[in-house]
Amino acid sequence: MDRFQEMQVFVRIAERHSFTQAADDLQIPRATVTNLMKRMEERLGARLLERTTRTVRLTPDGEEHYRRCVRLIADLEEAEGSFKHAEPKGLLRVNLQGTLARHFIMPGLPAFLERHAQIELHIGEDDRLVDLVREGVDCVLRAGMLQDSSMIGRRVALLEQVTVASPAYLAREGTPDDLEALASHRAVNFVSSATGRALPLEFSVDGRIETIELQASVSVSGVELYTQAALAGLGIVQVPRYHVDDALNNGRLRLVLPNLPPPPMPISVLYPHNRQLSARVRVFADWLSEIFAPFNARAS
Repeated sequence: MDRFQEMQVFVRIAERHSFTQAADDLQIPRATVTNLMKRMEERLGARLLERTTRTVRLTPDGEEHYRRCVRLIADLEEAEGSFKHAEPKGLLRVNLQGTLARHFIMPGLPAFLERHAQIELHIGEDDRLVDLVREGVDCVLRAGMLQDSSMIGRRVALLEQVTVASPAYLAREGTPDDLEALASHRAVNFVSSATGRALPLEFSVDGRIETIELQASVSVSGVELYTQAALAGLGIVQVPRYHVDDALNNGRLRLVLPNLPPPPMPISVLYPHNRQLSARVRVFADWLSEIFAPFNARAS
């Protein structure tokens, strides 16, 4: 066992706060993890980890050594990745927003894995904020503006958005022909997982964005529920066009104020700021840019 593997194991333990989870992530026996850490501490002559019955914490010496190890591992991965013939390999843990995963990513995944046969993907589905370091995730794919300053984001797409409502709702409340006419209408509120607050409706008007907050009887925090609420006639919503294309084509939803569209929705790959972008994450992000390219909208 070399010192590089010791550093990899130590960093993973520090981030996961667990010997067992580190062993699972790195796909090595737990006994090997324990022995590597014992050897590292003996060689350095310092205690790096404090173990309790529930978790593992870094000592002050461990905190300092962790920062050094992260830099060294990043430098080595960058050096190896600088050779074009070096094929990315190993476990890549990603967390994907559900509708994006089902519509764009899963259909094209066989081609990605054929292109990068030495990468093993572990995929989670979520809309919530993920603690990448604590949960051992390499990167996440999310929709919307970036909120977390501890993350680095790489934009891979801008998706066209539309304002829609059901025919039943518009027959009942009328079809607005300008922003002023919206005052008497109702929206379905979408509650942001980042802020816990309902997002306003947004409209592009003469090169600027106008925001409007409407009354709402229903608030939701899931994309599927948001669309279903619109289909049920509960109010006006704004969603990426791909998500409601079928409903628009078969008449179950109709466009509202199509000449004043919402701004495009950014789609980004996020990873922790204290990590070098690994070759695995880099090729995954490149591939995501490829599959989203046909659906990109022009920024307003």
